[in-house]
Amino acid sequence: MLASKFARNRISLRSESPLADDQIMRVAPSIFAVEKHASRSERYTYIPTGDVLTALRKQGFSPFMVCQAKARDDSKREHTKHMVRLRHASQINSKEANEIILLNSHDGTSSYQMMSGMFRFVCANGLVCGDTLSDIRIRHKGDIIDNVIEGAFRVLDDFEVIGGQMDSMKALTLNTGEQQAFAHAALSLKYDTELAPAPVTETQILTPKRLEDRSNDLWTTFNRVQENLIDGGLRGRTPTGQVRQTRPVTGIDQSVKLNRALWILSEEMRKLKA
Repeated sequence: MLASKFARNRISLRSESPLADDQIMRVAPSIFAVEKHASRSERYTYIPTGDVLTALRKQGFSPFMVCQAKARDDSKREHTKHMVRLRHASQINSKEANEIILLNSHDGTSSYQMMSGMFRFVCANGLVCGDTLSDIRIRHKGDIIDNVIEGAFRVLDDFEVIGGQMDSMKALTLNTGEQQAFAHAALSLKYDTELAPAPVTETQILTPKRLEDRSNDLWTTFNRVQENLIDGGLRGRTPTGQVRQTRPVTGIDQSVKLNRALWILSEEMRKLKA
């Protein structure tokens, strides 16, 4: 079943099965741009995301989620920033799957990036791993093809590290005070709590949405908080006292930034508990 989401800042598509090129094209045509945008100079090196996707498919990785930023300039729609999340066929039936996350554009709005990520099937929520792991950034200049290939293998090497961190988080139990402290820090990552109180409480973002998420280990706590902050939809109050639902995080950059910050917060909590 395909799940599409049309938001103010991006159009995205996620599927329970690998996405075909025609499905991707309808949502994120910039992935298959055949050249850079006309506004780019001769020094700007075009990195074809479609070719990278083809190469990773040959290695057994398939795209399960794609999204594209909405372009203010309609002429850039075929070249604007986009993201692809791929995972290996051997992990489709696992509770968690390692992912390669690609970020790129052909209009100068983004460098080429490859990151390590993880997809948690129980909540269909993709996690982005933090700065403790590789974040490959390649500028659109010079001879870059070899750097792109090398970056893919560096991200693949991170998967073993991710698995170790995840297992350590699952082995650590947080008491009520530690969970509240974790949630308090997480709220400050999304909201500027120095200027005004967060619209929701620590208890709200710690509340599980399903039975599987009632555990008190660090990994489950992290996932509950991450899902509630990213998806939004919680009943809260504005600084003026108005009742509003919290907004989901829809922008590509905002989603990656918050996901990465939450991962780093979880890693620091893991180190303290260990």
